[in-house]
Amino acid sequence: MSGPVSTVDAPDDRADTGHPAPPCLEVTEGREATVGGLRVRRSLPRRGRRTVGAWCFADHMGPADVTENGGPDIGPHPHIGLQTVTWLLDGQMLHRDSLGSEQVIKPGQLNLMTSGHAVSHAEEDTGHHRGILEGIQLWTALPESTRHGAADFEHHTELPKAELDGGTGIATVLIGDFADLASPARHDTPLVGVDLDLRGPATVPLRPDWEYALVVLRGAVAVNGQPLEPGRLGYLGEGRDQLPLEVREPTRVMLLGGEPFPEPIVMWWNFVGRDRAEIDAAYDSWARMDDRFGRVESSLPLIPAKPPHWRRPGDSR
Repeated sequence: MSGPVSTVDAPDDRADTGHPAPPCLEVTEGREATVGGLRVRRSLPRRGRRTVGAWCFADHMGPADVTENGGPDIGPHPHIGLQTVTWLLDGQMLHRDSLGSEQVIKPGQLNLMTSGHAVSHAEEDTGHHRGILEGIQLWTALPESTRHGAADFEHHTELPKAELDGGTGIATVLIGDFADLASPARHDTPLVGVDLDLRGPATVPLRPDWEYALVVLRGAVAVNGQPLEPGRLGYLGEGRDQLPLEVREPTRVMLLGGEPFPEPIVMWWNFVGRDRAEIDAAYDSWARMDDRFGRVESSLPLIPAKPPHWRRPGDSR
């Protein structure tokens, strides 16, 4: 469930970083939106909190009833400068991209698409799954060293898991390193994404030199007595070596963290760049349908983009 980002989520008038903070629990309200006919709750980016490590986008999608022929229905659309990380709690969806990838994703599996200089993809119903669909779509911002490179796609059916605190929960490492576990998924900056499936209080190991945030998907947690529920971002800052979580009901929560991302970014629509000129160039390529973003073999219509709001009528480049 990819984007789009709007100025409500993050101002696009200037490049900015995430502004790491000391240890805290900074709770920010998310924003409800509809993407491809499904309700999403967007907790990142928010004004004042653009990144957590390299993580720059988090949409909790569903839960929603879907049918064999009525699911996400996100037609082909473009990306630059980011990775999409797709993780399902329930249901199935189909990924197609301009690399020729066609992959059904199921709970417990990871789809990871690296846009590099340019890629396009679609997210569709599977043609056979009927039931509940719920999951989270995440983006990471690519660093200067790889953001102009080739696009890539990975699908991982097996990911490392660890038991927490003698049975109070299971940690599944989607990407990066956590405790003594390492995900096989590609990551271009030091970061981590962990699905915490909790049944009771747990203590989570952290790195003091990284910043972290929590996105609750089901249930609720509390940090130092302060509750955090679905629909909000719980930014934790940096400087902790562990995080005690208070849990009183079955809970699923995403732990996102990493080395603070040092490069200021601009986000607009489905693009992550460094300035408006890059966004303009990507928009022009998509509007012209030139060869930059390739083609996706999908029956869904392409998603058009309105010109960036800073463009004057009739301004062509």
